[in-house]
Amino acid sequence: MRLWTVHPHYLDAKGLVAAWREALLAQKVLAGGTRGYTRHPQLARFQAQPRPLAVMAAYLKGLVTEARSRGYRFDATKISRAKFTGTVEETSGQLLYEWQHLQRKLHVRAPQLFQQHFGVSMPDPHPLFRIVPGPVRDWERQ
Repeated sequence: MRLWTVHPHYLDAKGLVAAWREALLAQKVLAGGTRGYTRHPQLARFQAQPRPLAVMAAYLKGLVTEARSRGYRFDATKISRAKFTGTVEETSGQLLYEWQHLQRKLHVRAPQLFQQHFGVSMPDPHPLFRIVPGPVRDWERQ
């Protein structure tokens, strides 16, 4: 499971669809709808929020917005109705770590997209996140 800090516009088609599916699974976990994945490290920053399900809904909405801009039809009715209008702090170290991880994937899987974003040194974050200085998060598997 990977719940990207980077903006979904950097993801290739395969990555965007995978992010959607994984975030839907995360939403189910946060809603108590499954026994598995409850301690998955990617969920830590959502579980740390006062209203984790609402924060996950906001994350999913960011993916839907990107999907629609590409002409994809993600079923937004699958998103929890819980509302969250704020942002979640995430560190610059985490964002950059994920950016490097994504670049390695794109280099192999989508070379044209990799080239398109090659000069980006500080990527845009997903709209849910507000970037603050700091290292890679402890929950990240490095």
